[in-house]
Amino acid sequence: MKITALTENTSAFGLPVEHGLSLFIEVNGRALLFDTGQTALFADNASRLNIDLRDVDICVLSHGHYDHGGGLERFLEINSKAPVFLSRYAFEPHFNGERYIGLDTSLMDSDRLVFTDGVTKIADDMTLYSCNEREKKLDLGSFGLNAEHSGRLIPDDFRHEHYLLIEENGRRVLISGCSHKGIINIVDWFKPDVLVGGFHFNKLQPGARLKALAQTLASYDTDYYTCHCTGVEQYEYMKRFMPRLSYLSAGGRIEVGV
Repeated sequence: MKITALTENTSAFGLPVEHGLSLFIEVNGRALLFDTGQTALFADNASRLNIDLRDVDICVLSHGHYDHGGGLERFLEINSKAPVFLSRYAFEPHFNGERYIGLDTSLMDSDRLVFTDGVTKIADDMTLYSCNEREKKLDLGSFGLNAEHSGRLIPDDFRHEHYLLIEENGRRVLISGCSHKGIINIVDWFKPDVLVGGFHFNKLQPGARLKALAQTLASYDTDYYTCHCTGVEQYEYMKRFMPRLSYLSAGGRIEVGV
């Protein structure tokens, strides 16, 4: 399995960057796009990397925030065949404080969209899990992120987020966009061999709390490739306690699950 970061907050390879995430995944003869970043930059960077998005077989949006689904319209223009899997809650209004950070609702009636909930098998070796009914080992709150329900803003419970489990060669690789339901919970639920995605720690300052979280993650038999909402400063601090932690920047390519 090969995973290439098309869009991420940082780049060690000279590519343009933005606050967002888009991953191109090659597995078992298929091409999958996981998230579309904030803008059409993911498509521009794909061209720079000689990746043809017309060949994508499956697209997954991890949750209903603009920095993961903002490029959806561009993807639908480029690719005429791939179904797009997203939570049935993804188009609900989402906010950072009172600032709208949701998806473009004009796209919600596209016949390319496949709305999911619970557990959804999208291929023999790929399954989406919402985990909405699972008990949390640790709840760090919503970090100021809200959802609109019955005309008022309340702390987001992130029911619109799901996780992609890929099983290859007897190993379990979990792809997560922002891990809003809590990276500790997610690792505890799945206990994957490999986890790729953001930890949503960028609002936590290096110190005792972040150290404890890093040590908890390190206690699992998991290799981590993090990015995006983890925060570079937070990553560098956590790396001191997590020898199996690496960072995936825009243009970076890793091979996992082998």
